[in-house]
Amino acid sequence: MRDFFINSFEKLVGVIIVLMALGTVIAAFGAAQEGGVLAFLGVLVFGAVYVVFMGGLMYIGLGIYHNTQRTADALERQAP
Repeated sequence: MRDFFINSFEKLVGVIIVLMALGTVIAAFGAAQEGGVLAFLGVLVFGAVYVVFMGGLMYIGLGIYHNTQRTADALERQAP
């Protein structure tokens, strides 16, 4: 059951990142209508940095979980 939730969370993280990227592009086009090319580029660049940063943090959290699980499994195999 635990693996189901972790695998579901991995899929959810992927969906969240795609939605964040899509939202950044939509917001950039919205800013372009109000502020021109400079606003478009500003929103697009800072939004992309934010998406990469937040996505990286989420994937690091998942990586820590998987590394901990592999370490626990290895220690169980070594135990007499």
